[in-house]
Amino acid sequence: MQKIAVIDGLQYANWSETIFRQMRDGDVAAVHVTICYHENFRETVTNIAAWNRRFEQFRDLIFPLHSAVDVEKAMKEKRTAIVFGCQNCSPIENDIDLVHMCRQLGIRFMQLSYNNQSLLASGCYEAEDTGITRMGRQVIREMNRVGMAVDMSHSGEKSTLQAIDLSQRPIAITHANPAKWHSVPRNKSDTVLKALAESGGMLGVSLYPHHLKNGSACSLSSFCRMIAETVELMGIDHIGFGSDLCQDQPDSVVAWMRNGSWTRDVDHGEGAPGSEGFPEQPGWFRDNRHFRAILGGLEQAGFSREELEKIAHGNWLRFFVDSFDARES
Repeated sequence: MQKIAVIDGLQYANWSETIFRQMRDGDVAAVHVTICYHENFRETVTNIAAWNRRFEQFRDLIFPLHSAVDVEKAMKEKRTAIVFGCQNCSPIENDIDLVHMCRQLGIRFMQLSYNNQSLLASGCYEAEDTGITRMGRQVIREMNRVGMAVDMSHSGEKSTLQAIDLSQRPIAITHANPAKWHSVPRNKSDTVLKALAESGGMLGVSLYPHHLKNGSACSLSSFCRMIAETVELMGIDHIGFGSDLCQDQPDSVVAWMRNGSWTRDVDHGEGAPGSEGFPEQPGWFRDNRHFRAILGGLEQAGFSREELEKIAHGNWLRFFVDSFDARES
């Protein structure tokens, strides 16, 4: 197979030169990286400062993405464009003005909630999904205005459907799979996926083992069949990759992701009790070089070159064009 550029809709790796070089070896042109789980605004700024140092140190490999044009630049220069995203709304605290400030700092995605109820929306692990809050409605409108994409990957069904309806721009579910294929709270119902596609939104299919049928033992053929069935449901124009790759992270980071500082108990989140550490990745997807294995599997499943390019990068690129420009008030 000829090389195909890839955009990955979500990663949270333990960043290093090794990973950045693997991105280039895997023709990964752009990656949405998580810069926040539970951090407040100042702590998120500290994380951005760390990325600025990486951009200086590894300028031959990575650079910050500000607009969709940077993806084409990355392809031409054989580098990887890095787009910032927050897996929680904690950086805006309770101040709507911080939405625009986050956008000015390079943040282009923000989840309205991360598993739990937030000031904006309900998370997917809450017993009751109360939907988008009063502040949430205002924040969605502000995100639409400044050019920041709404991400509902960890939110509840009612909240997600309301976000789709309320947003004047298409929203994203950057890293999840169909619940019909693997039924866990983090994966999404056909109702959500249909509404997402009808509104012009994007689904990033996830490689995180807790999102996969049979977990770490999920086969490549099963994953590719899932993508084919999801294309039948949503259409070819609304699906890309959102690997949720947490490469080289120590197990202690899982506790931070799930527990933050909101609980003294162990929150098992997406894993069963006794699986507090990171699950092992499937053998066919260990790092960024292995996207080509998935594309090869999709080719064997009957996808055309044009369809592969849409899934690999074209659909996300269109979403970036539609999402990242600022609009008048």
